[in-house]
Amino acid sequence: MKSIKTINVDNKKVLIRVDFNVPLNQDGEIKDDFRIKAHLKTIKYLKENNAKIILISHLGNPKGKEERLSLKVTADRLGDLLSSEVKFEGKPASYEKQAEELNPGEVLLLENLRFSKEEKENNADFAAEIARLADIFVQDSFSVCHRDHASVSSIPKFLKSYAGLLLEEEIEALDKIIKNIKHPLVAIIGGAKIETKTSVIENFLEKADAVLLGGLIANTVLKHKGLYGEEVVQSKSIAHLNFEDPKLIVPIDGIISKRDFSRVGGVETIKKGEEIADIGPKTTNCYKEIIKKAKTIIWNGPLGKIENDVSSKSTEEIARTINKDIYSVVGGGETIDFIHSKNLSSNFSFISSGGGAMLDYLSGKNLKGIEALKKSYEN
Repeated sequence: MKSIKTINVDNKKVLIRVDFNVPLNQDGEIKDDFRIKAHLKTIKYLKENNAKIILISHLGNPKGKEERLSLKVTADRLGDLLSSEVKFEGKPASYEKQAEELNPGEVLLLENLRFSKEEKENNADFAAEIARLADIFVQDSFSVCHRDHASVSSIPKFLKSYAGLLLEEEIEALDKIIKNIKHPLVAIIGGAKIETKTSVIENFLEKADAVLLGGLIANTVLKHKGLYGEEVVQSKSIAHLNFEDPKLIVPIDGIISKRDFSRVGGVETIKKGEEIADIGPKTTNCYKEIIKKAKTIIWNGPLGKIENDVSSKSTEEIARTINKDIYSVVGGGETIDFIHSKNLSSNFSFISSGGGAMLDYLSGKNLKGIEALKKSYEN
């Protein structure tokens, strides 16, 4: 994997995969521009070196073209941040013309990649069509490097490809943990997507001193341990997990909810139709004591339903417990957005733009995007 700094980009058309998958409010306005700001270092470097910059990204998970998920709003915000115009093109038929008309230092953002189903299908023809717009490809979106999508693993087959400055920064921060783990190492894993996080939990149980669970993941594990409700839907993806491993720490109480009603209670009191909306006060205190003794913390996923003030308290308490005396890395869209909304970013050593990619990399998996960069250079 080679850095964009190793080549001459003067007057070259440079295609950059960025992550402008920003959270939007109901009016379609950007709630948090962290992801856009994260790429400024790479974009400014290329502008200063007279590259013609073409940006590609996704926003949300649209089914076909959805105007509310157009990237136009991010082009406007990026323009404000750069104090210069960012051109936007929403019609694929006009991509080539717009790319050809770029002057050195100018920036063009193309429409949401996922408006085309071929992006997630990793369609080679789609990747080749995008690649034809440029001379060089730069992967700067660590957050999508675990996905086998056209803009991640296929475009590098058609262009010489390099790592952007943000991608390099992400890898450096995570390698610091991998190459020199300071124990106790505590992993906090919450949110949903249990199917994709089971293998990650298993890997961390081998490396970490404690794995603290919250969110839907904790609910699922509690069900399989026979501590939750009357009906257990067996999940093949989690059935082989060692539930008795003492390092696997699950909630002992929670904010238990059913429709609009919620109460605090032990997990053994959960009745049919109820669920844990957030870990409870006893669990939160238990987790805080473990965290205070940690030397390294890896966090991905909220511990409760953070869209609700009642069920977001534990996530905020845990975030406030972490401080700069502990080397901490946090990732995952929901978690990052929440931390920024509470002005707690300074509590963490590094905020990763990646969620699943961060966990996969730390647990030793090969990431499609990084492997594609290496193969591109070798060929």
